Amino acid sequence: MADATDAGWGYLANAPGFVRTSGPAVLTSRFAFEDSYTLERSLATGGYEGLRAALRRTPAEVHEEVRQASLLGRGGAGFPAGVKWGFCPDGVWPRYLVVNGDESEPGTYKDRLLMERDPHQLIEGCLIACYAIGLSQCFLYVRGEMALAQERIAAALNEAYAADLVGAGVLGTDLSVDIVLHWGAGAYIVGEETALIESLEGNRGMPRLKPPYFPAAIGLYGRPTIVNNVETLANLPWIMEHGAEAYRGFGSEASPGTRLFSLSGHVRRPGVYEVEQGVTTFRDLIYGDDFCQGIRDGHELKMFIPGGGSAPWFFNEHLDLPLEARPVGAAGSMLGSGAIVVMDETTDAVKACLRLVRFFANESCGKCTPCREGTSWEEKILQRIYDGHGRPSDIDLLLDVGDNISPGPYPAASFEAEGLEAVPFPPLQTTICPLGPSAVAPIVSAIRRFRHEFEAKITRGDGIPVRAEVSA
Repeated sequence: MADATDAGWGYLANAPGFVRTSGPAVLTSRFAFEDSYTLERSLATGGYEGLRAALRRTPAEVHEEVRQASLLGRGGAGFPAGVKWGFCPDGVWPRYLVVNGDESEPGTYKDRLLMERDPHQLIEGCLIACYAIGLSQCFLYVRGEMALAQERIAAALNEAYAADLVGAGVLGTDLSVDIVLHWGAGAYIVGEETALIESLEGNRGMPRLKPPYFPAAIGLYGRPTIVNNVETLANLPWIMEHGAEAYRGFGSEASPGTRLFSLSGHVRRPGVYEVEQGVTTFRDLIYGDDFCQGIRDGHELKMFIPGGGSAPWFFNEHLDLPLEARPVGAAGSMLGSGAIVVMDETTDAVKACLRLVRFFANESCGKCTPCREGTSWEEKILQRIYDGHGRPSDIDLLLDVGDNISPGPYPAASFEAEGLEAVPFPPLQTTICPLGPSAVAPIVSAIRRFRHEFEAKITRGDGIPVRAEVSA
């Protein structure tokens, strides 16, 4: 099979094998090999060289290299990893590293692919982070449904322990790190870092109130804890081997490096693609010959979700935005978990909205009243509208319920008002975590753009649409 070190590789979700994509391969260089998940293949293709390079420096130098690389978190918030590491209070021990492998955002499957195809790259990243932060215990939390990822990581950890890459005296040095694999129970909410910590401690997964205490100060077992995403840590071996300057040579100044994006929905070639941040656009990914090759069956784009199910929707006018957090945020949405869901003209906007809201209502942990009650009522009202039993007041009622979960300007004014944002972003919230506002995002996005589809489903007994009745 061809060498994979000079270009990215995208995994096809609907066909066997891989498709070569353009650009550098920081994360996916081993994906072309059928045995990419083994220690033998990892070592044969430069595996653990980044760890060796890190161990030749001091922990402070490794930390500074990551800071200089401006490695942004890939879990959704986009906070710089090097800065986050610095939040641990000095002289407080023990401290822990928790790896967030509970990839549960709708449409997202790039972390699962990293864990299945190259678990040793993740383990190497964990070891580098532990060395830089100065800790000896790492917990790798993997979503319960990801059975293959769990098996691959467990096998890779056994190989790494046997080769003295993990455990006491890593590579013959004074570094000693234990990595514990922990399986989740399949709850969406534990993708939030404090809820994940609660789950690790054996409690029901519910988010903690922050501030005043963030995990870096008081986290797992009440000790300083750094929580990093799988993809974030998988970048570290390449950075250590090639340097921060080389890493910043990819992407844009504000968002350097590459990033994995999960493309799904109504495209000709869905999959996971590694692209340069801030350089590639949504249009490139959806229509590019190296990527998704356009909309299926010759249809037209209707809308797309740019950053996982909780992100406000985008439309044709947003296609030329670069894949970078700042311009996407300024346009009223987010890159989030790196999941782009494409919907063509055949999509029923009300049904798409209902399916997303049903998911969030089902996954609400119930800790916060606005989320527990509000998301359930949103689902009930949407289901009523979709079934053809809606009331003329239901659209405004949906917006009002949403305003109680995520306060915004939309219920009090007409959506047609010039310059009015569809969804305030980042969203305001009356809840501890963003799950509640996540259910509001698709509702406001759909009503603002496709209100006529909601109105068409709300009919009187004689079948006259509400719009016709009002205009009469």
